[in-house]
Amino acid sequence: MPATPDYIRISDEIVADVRSGKYKPGDKLPSISEQCSRFNVSPSTINLVNVRLEALGVISRHQGKGIYITDPATWLRKP
Repeated sequence: MPATPDYIRISDEIVADVRSGKYKPGDKLPSISEQCSRFNVSPSTINLVNVRLEALGVISRHQGKGIYITDPATWLRKP
C-alpha cells in the first residue's frame, strides 16, 4: 500500500492543529521557508499544501501579507 503523499499528510496535520486550537481564525501561518524546515519538505510541497488547504477553505492567501486561517465554522465538520 503506498504511503500518503507529503502534501496530504501535512495539510491534514494543519487541519488537526486548527481542530486542537493551536491555530485560531485569523492566525497567520508560518512562512513557506519555516514550514519547509518544520516538515522537512521542499517549497513546492508546501505550495501544494497551501493549494489544498485553500481549496478546502481552511486558509486564505493575501499576496504580500501572508496566509491566514479562516473561520472553521465555514469549513470544519464534526468528527
